[in-house]
Amino acid sequence: MPAQIYIVLVLTFVINLITTLSYSVRIVGIRTSRVAISFALFNILVLVSRTANGFQAPLLAKTVENDLKIGVTSNIGAFRLIILSCSLATIVGAALIPTFQRILSKAVINFSVHKSMGKLLIHGFSKTGILYFKDSIAFPKRENISEIKLDNEFPWRIFVLNIFAVAILTVGVLSAVYASYLNPEYRTTASNLSAFINGFATILMFAFIDPHLSVMTDDVMLGKCSEATFRKYIVYMTFARLIGTLVAQVLFLPVAEVLAWAASSV
Repeated sequence: MPAQIYIVLVLTFVINLITTLSYSVRIVGIRTSRVAISFALFNILVLVSRTANGFQAPLLAKTVENDLKIGVTSNIGAFRLIILSCSLATIVGAALIPTFQRILSKAVINFSVHKSMGKLLIHGFSKTGILYFKDSIAFPKRENISEIKLDNEFPWRIFVLNIFAVAILTVGVLSAVYASYLNPEYRTTASNLSAFINGFATILMFAFIDPHLSVMTDDVMLGKCSEATFRKYIVYMTFARLIGTLVAQVLFLPVAEVLAWAASSV
């Protein structure tokens, strides 16, 4: 397997790990009563994620170009392994959410007092900060899983939309690049079609899913909704994300075939 694929595996894992941890930021904002600062600090990790995302497509495209030069017309195993890394990152991210909540909560409070990113970083790498990190390690509680009930109160619409959006976002770039194998003559056009696929999924995220969670966040802050109920919704969304990455395995090849056809038709 080419070195580029190993790099993409690591980058994809980091991207999906950070995205999974993002579900816990709202809980931190609620507990500390500092939602804006919570998101501001988390955005530092988002920058890491977006930087990694910028390298993903070029590295994959380079792999395809090299394969086509030597007559290789398929490398589906490597692409499915990349999608699998999305699922693994989601599982690891879900397991790290309790630990991440505690660490980010401490960082938010520290930043609120000192209002200095420099002092926050120094404190984080100090002996006190390292000891706090060690003391913050926690695992998800079994009750959070056992309390899941597929009843009338289960948010089916948001749950299904999240699965669909995650599945599309997962295969967007991968299917577009793999379409180059299926239609080498129009591989540049096929690769650029990923923006169309990702754009559709992004609309679902920002038009339906995020507003719903934002309203719930405000309701908890105003006392209209309990924190326990909100945590339950975060568990639902995390499971939806995991299912979405698994559904991506099914959608990957059909979407690539559609993009390969569209590349020569547009």
